Amino acid sequence: MTTQPSPPTAQPSLTERRKAATQLDIARAAAELFAEHGPDGTTAEAIATRAGVALRTFYRYFRNKQDAVAPLLAAGGDQWRELLAAAEPGAGVLTALERAVAEVLSAPDAHAVEQLGWTRGLLRAAEEDPALRAVWYRVNQESEERLTPILGALAGKDADPLEVRLAAAAATAAIRTALEAWALTDAATEGPGSPAELAARCLRELTGGMSLS
Repeated sequence: MTTQPSPPTAQPSLTERRKAATQLDIARAAAELFAEHGPDGTTAEAIATRAGVALRTFYRYFRNKQDAVAPLLAAGGDQWRELLAAAEPGAGVLTALERAVAEVLSAPDAHAVEQLGWTRGLLRAAEEDPALRAVWYRVNQESEERLTPILGALAGKDADPLEVRLAAAAATAAIRTALEAWALTDAATEGPGSPAELAARCLRELTGGMSLS
């Protein structure tokens, strides 16, 4: 029996790309205002004005002002899942995770440094804002759920499903913990104490006893 090739992954439509761009504009506006005035001193109206959209557009995409920063907090997770989805099957789940984490959390250019700067500012603000902290936790939970089938495909059909789920949970926790720890310091985006260095350390600690290669 001939195996048919898998259909190519559908590319986002123009409408979907415009929606994502608008959401990211709103997220950046919210992050800027949180940095300037704190979450308590920022309103949804101010965010909409800064982003150049109507208030009804803001509420079409987000439930509240804290929810508006979710696209910024989720950007790194989106990127590393794409890297893992593109990894060669049989390359080794843990090896692929280490490479993806190192690439996503490195800061080789100004854009990457800026992205990590947004994350640091938001995580610092979340220390005093339970609603913002809840958004961060939700973003991580959603990332873990989306990561699990990707790691399952990398591990192969004979892999233990529990090990796959554990690897997804460990990888997500490693990045979350590393970013939270880094955000509370003044460490640079590269070198000792950086997100990439901390995440690699956390990943090794959390996956050391796994049988996945």
